[in-house]
Amino acid sequence: MFWVMGILTDGRHLFEASLLEDVLDTMEVHLALLQLQGLEDGYNKHILFPTGKLNIQPFGLILFQMFGDLEDLENVLNKSDSSKMFGSGSCSALIKLLPGNKELLVSHDTWSNYQTMLRIIKKYKLSFKSFPGGDLIPGEVQAFSSYPGMIFSGDDFYILSSGLVTLETTIGNNNAQLWSFVKPVGSVMEWLRNIVANRLARNGAEWAAIFRKFNSSTYNNQWMIVDYNFFTPSQLNISKNLLTILEQIPGQIVVADKTDELMKRGYWAGYNIPYFKEIFNASGQLDLFKKYGDWFSYDKSPRALMFCRNQTMVTDMDSIIKLMRYNNFMYDPLSVCQQCTPKPNGENAISARSDLNPANGSYPFSALALRAHGGTDMKVTSFELHKAYQMIAVSSPTWDQVPAFQWSKSPFRNLVHLGHPDLWKFLPVRVEWK
Repeated sequence: MFWVMGILTDGRHLFEASLLEDVLDTMEVHLALLQLQGLEDGYNKHILFPTGKLNIQPFGLILFQMFGDLEDLENVLNKSDSSKMFGSGSCSALIKLLPGNKELLVSHDTWSNYQTMLRIIKKYKLSFKSFPGGDLIPGEVQAFSSYPGMIFSGDDFYILSSGLVTLETTIGNNNAQLWSFVKPVGSVMEWLRNIVANRLARNGAEWAAIFRKFNSSTYNNQWMIVDYNFFTPSQLNISKNLLTILEQIPGQIVVADKTDELMKRGYWAGYNIPYFKEIFNASGQLDLFKKYGDWFSYDKSPRALMFCRNQTMVTDMDSIIKLMRYNNFMYDPLSVCQQCTPKPNGENAISARSDLNPANGSYPFSALALRAHGGTDMKVTSFELHKAYQMIAVSSPTWDQVPAFQWSKSPFRNLVHLGHPDLWKFLPVRVEWK
């Protein structure tokens, strides 16, 4: 490693520069695995349950981190019936410029099974250096939503000391032929590439360059990388580097700077449908659109139309929270599913409430049916808040326009939900750090 640094001082050897980048990436993978080992050691040494000690083996903790990758690996290995969750959405995101570009808000809703609602917002300060005596890594400090037992977000929503805010919504893969790109050799699982990119990247282009290495072709998402270093309140002529979009499917990653589109439209929304035409077509999304119609369309799906219609109402922090918690499915015409009985559908909203769909209804595919699934939180940060790693966050399925979720009164009361409150009716909080 020191030899490589010596060569780099003359600034001529691009091969050695690439080698150094690979060394740094490998170091961060090693450090992440050491962190996971420390979590395991601490847990098994100190945690006691009423029935005695519960020993978690290392493989169990790795599985915690791999939950997103495992969803795709189950398809590759034919270990699951994917039709049970066909068409399922997973997260909503909105990046919104306020009028006059006076602020830039970055927001995210996690969509998940309600059994996952035990949450932790974490802040890490990792005093790692690129090499002995060198500078601290760009992502030394990170604040993110997460879960017990996990060393990254998983949702994903990160505020980083580099000035980046990174987030994603899942786009998945519906082309079975592409699973041949999933290989056990020459791949790094998505959760690790995510960690390494967040720690080492100084800007959106670097984040994408690091993340795309050794594509595992699992946990296929649309990533949005916002670089607040390139945002100045009230500046109207920002032309590049503010927003980078990356989409991954098996065997392919597409990246583009979308600052110009953000500035022209005033917003960027993510809702589980690929933006890039080549990703949309190759992932099987085009075939789904042809079969099922606009629900699988990028610009005419329910959430696409809701974001387009309602984003103009966002003028401050309160109004973006209201939008990101929006679910008025009984009365909103955009929530109507023409092929469903009944037609209003709780999945068709910015923050889904699939638990409100009737069990005796009829639906064209399973994502629109009754499920213990929906928007389980909301997080939003801003140019001002991100400087202190702060965010506004709320945990619970939305209850602004629909009844609050309550385990004891739901059809899912017998599902395991150890440690949960019965009634999920919580207000937003400002996350501040001492």
